[in-house]
Amino acid sequence: MNLGPRNKLQRQLIARDVSAPVSASVPQGSRIARFSASVLGMRRKAATVLFVALSVFLGVYAILGHDGLVAYHQKQHQAQRLQQQILDLQKQNERLALHDQRLKNDRDTIEYEAREQMHYTRPGEVIYTLPQAPVATPAGKAK
Repeated sequence: MNLGPRNKLQRQLIARDVSAPVSASVPQGSRIARFSASVLGMRRKAATVLFVALSVFLGVYAILGHDGLVAYHQKQHQAQRLQQQILDLQKQNERLALHDQRLKNDRDTIEYEAREQMHYTRPGEVIYTLPQAPVATPAGKAK
């Protein structure tokens, strides 16, 4: 089997196909060749414009969209505020638990609360009540 001429012919065909332009069967100066080149150029431009528009849209959506960067930063700030509220409420809860414990066990705290809230007195004490300051009337409405 002599494969030499056949391989040589195949190499020539492959080399010609690779180096030959797409519209090799159509003469270069013809209208069809120019039209097909024009259509190919317009398709490339349209694809490029479409790709750029899609990229811009996706970029804007990633920043301003429902789950974009702006919403992400807002959620972070909200989480920080809520975390601070949790810490404040925990501190308040600790203070109230300590106060509750004192009200159950400390006689001085019980006495202080009774005097402040219920106006209790010890035997022999006198409570003085001072009059409240009179409400000032406007100068134009004096009788």
